[in-house]
Amino acid sequence: MARVTVEDCIDKVENRFDLVLLASHRARLIAAGQPITVARDNDKNPVVSLREIAETTMQPEDLMEDLIHSLQKHVEVDEPELETVPALTTQNGEPVSDASGEVQFDRMTEEDLLRGLEGLVPPAETEDDGE
Repeated sequence: MARVTVEDCIDKVENRFDLVLLASHRARLIAAGQPITVARDNDKNPVVSLREIAETTMQPEDLMEDLIHSLQKHVEVDEPELETVPALTTQNGEPVSDASGEVQFDRMTEEDLLRGLEGLVPPAETEDDGE
């Protein structure tokens, strides 16, 4: 390998194993078509990637983040916390419950639902809707 280039990179990435991981990842990106940030000088992709790290045109932290992202198969998404819905209360402020003390839920028949839907008025058309 390009010994001088590796020695130039050690002050940027102290661990040689990490350096190999980052340089190989960058070399794969170059092979996939990403533009290089230094002159090629008839060098192969691994040497170009080491020169980019040595000249700090590619930051090791950015390469590490990109490498980790490329290896992830399942990205965990932060979902919003569920909000608790307040319990139904009577006019006195007591929870609605039946004789057994269990909370009751409103029940609607299909006919009530259809009657309610029939009673809905469609939204009024505005001038913007016609355009």
